[in-house]
Parts: sequence; structure tokens; C-alpha cells
Amino acid sequence: MSELSFITREAAARLIAETIAASARVGFEPVVAIVGASGNLKAFERSDRSSFLAVNIAIDKAYTAASFGLSTTQWVDLVDDRGAANLKLVPRVTAIAGGFPIIDDGAVIGALGISGGSWAQDQEAGEEALRNFAQ
Repeated sequence: MSELSFITREAAARLIAETIAASARVGFEPVVAIVGASGNLKAFERSDRSSFLAVNIAIDKAYTAASFGLSTTQWVDLVDDRGAANLKLVPRVTAIAGGFPIIDDGAVIGALGISGGSWAQDQEAGEEALRNFAQ
């Protein structure tokens, strides 16, 4: 990646392309959201056959991942903890697999949110896309 402290438009577009390709290999049409470190939408793509419900889910997954630099699968474990269970009540916090922080040189510069498949498909496609993106 770069030495920038934010995700560029070009990088976001490349990550969307990687995510769509990974989703096709996994077997579903995704909604893909990229947010900056502040959680604001940077780039977005909705596949033709994806659900309209997946739109806000993908955006909120990315928002959640950017918020503390944790994947949304880590949030699943976090909100199951009795001491943190009330985080479920925070608007836009989404503890569903498919949200990933984008980290460059130890700093969160953005996040990826993917929705449209099962939780396992979203997770698999997102992990693959980020591996390919980092190469």
C-alpha cells in the first residue's frame, strides 16, 4: 500500500474490483462499501442481482470495522461479552461477518464492508479480496 494516512479513490476502486472478483469465485453477487478511517463512505458498488437490504448492511459493516480497527467477526465475540453487550444498541454497529479494517503501517486508513452472501461467503470473499489487494 502507500504511505498515505487515508485510502485513495484509486485504491478503493481496486479493492472493490478485487472484492467483486472474489465474490464471483465464492458464488454470489455482493454489495461492496469502502469507508475512510472516519467511517464515511469513500466508494460503493452494488451488483445487479444483489439485495437492496444488503446496501446498508455493507456500509454499516465497513463503518463498524473502521470504528475500532476490528473486523466485524471480532465484534461478534465482543458484543457476546456481558460487559460489552450494550454495544449492540449503538446505531450502525453491525456484528455480522464481512467487515474488515484496512490497515496501512499499523494505522486504520479505512474499511471494507461486503454483504450479499451468507456470513461465511461474505467473510471468505472479503479475506480473499484483502489478500489480493495487499499483493
